[in-house]
Amino acid sequence: MRWLPLLPLLAYLAPLARKVTRWVLLVIPLIVVLIFTVVLVRVAGFRSHQVAAPPMSDIAVDEARVAQHLATAISIPTVARGPGDVDTEALRRLQAALAEMFPATHRSLHREVVADYSLLYRWNGTDPSLRPIVLLAHLDVVPVEPGIDSAWKVPPFEGRIADGFVWGRGARDDKSSLIAILEAVETLLDRGFQPRRTIYLAFGHDEEVGGLAGGRKLAEVLTSRNIKAALLLDEGAGITRNIVPGLAAPVASVAIAEKGYLTVELTVDLPGGHASVPPPQSAIGVLAAALTRLEAHPMPRRLDGPTRASLDTLGREMSFPKRLVFANLWLFGGLVERQVARVPATDALMHTTTAATIFEGGIKDNVLPSHVRAVLNFRILQGDTIAGVLDHVRRVVGDGRVSIRATGGCQSEPSPLSDTTGPAFALCARTIRQVFHDAIVVPTVAAGQTDARHYAQVSGAIYRFVPQVLTSDDLPQIHGTDERISVAELATGVRFYAQFLLNTTGPEAPSF
Repeated sequence: MRWLPLLPLLAYLAPLARKVTRWVLLVIPLIVVLIFTVVLVRVAGFRSHQVAAPPMSDIAVDEARVAQHLATAISIPTVARGPGDVDTEALRRLQAALAEMFPATHRSLHREVVADYSLLYRWNGTDPSLRPIVLLAHLDVVPVEPGIDSAWKVPPFEGRIADGFVWGRGARDDKSSLIAILEAVETLLDRGFQPRRTIYLAFGHDEEVGGLAGGRKLAEVLTSRNIKAALLLDEGAGITRNIVPGLAAPVASVAIAEKGYLTVELTVDLPGGHASVPPPQSAIGVLAAALTRLEAHPMPRRLDGPTRASLDTLGREMSFPKRLVFANLWLFGGLVERQVARVPATDALMHTTTAATIFEGGIKDNVLPSHVRAVLNFRILQGDTIAGVLDHVRRVVGDGRVSIRATGGCQSEPSPLSDTTGPAFALCARTIRQVFHDAIVVPTVAAGQTDARHYAQVSGAIYRFVPQVLTSDDLPQIHGTDERISVAELATGVRFYAQFLLNTTGPEAPSF
């Protein structure tokens, strides 16, 4: 029998196997106890990161005046349709209207027109040794989709105040920030306030189409003057309620970075012909297959960077079972990732997204097209690059019949991450919690683009937040139908920016 020579070896190994089994049975419980201990120790030290917030300053706001100012700004249709395609006449009208609405600001601050239509204001501080701060907003708005004006309850560019709201395109994005910032400055000037550190207000005219002519030029002006800002604040996600399961408190999302942007064009050129004698695969079929492969094989998810920081911060505010999970992402990270990936809005924070946005081809139902085209938009997560995305597209498509090229002038790499441990972020968080007392301040990454990405050379502390409370009903209004903001919420925005200026440039502001 062939196995008989193995008997001595088996006899030798049997006692060893018993020893190994006993050792394994002893070690496994010890490992379980060790893991359980680590889990409990970590959750015991998993305490809130929220900063203390003193009482808010007494800042009186004339709500009716602020609402009328926003309504006036909305009634001037500063529409940006594409790079280089902005309503220049409307932009000049808005410049004039701002000068009329905010006389103290235009008497006391130095105003400069950059790239013909963007505005740069400087409010000189009393201590030139302190680095300045920069507040951003933008003058332009997106167009209203043709043919749906009648779907609006209030005409989008009428600038009407009704039912406690200011209605119209730009009411939230972003003329409310523009007006609230200027109203805050006007209010502080009326009180005789003089900032310790210099304040810059930078208002681009083409943010909605990439900011290449406006926001980028404003940043270049500041860079050419060797301006190194201690802090820069731009628009962002704002405050959401009842969005995070298991957390009753509102969440104030402060973006410490924004994803990169890339548009990729896919084209297929094959012989056309009559639809009665089709080839095995048409040009449309080739391109459709390529798109199907790209959607089926997205870029990999990663639970790191701002998204991990966001989950870590949120988890500290939750009840025990969830807090235990978020305190131990090293153990439960895979479970959390699967849960987060179920919702498109949160799934997008974990990876570079792929979105097919345009598909063109064909002229007649019985003609095979010889040229078809598709466009994909990628929002690039920190850690990925434009070159890496293009390599991914080529590898996944894997078809020499499909031509692949980057297109469009708005492409950008992911922005650098801003610090969340220093005084700049702490001042942002403190201001938010002074104005929105029960809000949980959470760092995150912005999926959309802002002008802030052009200012990386101006400041290393760039944050994106807008003082607005957004419900699930409000979100579709942004770039959508019936955009509006309540008069009370607009006034709260003025108080926020005024408090922010007091905290960062007032007599008790830290020297950072």
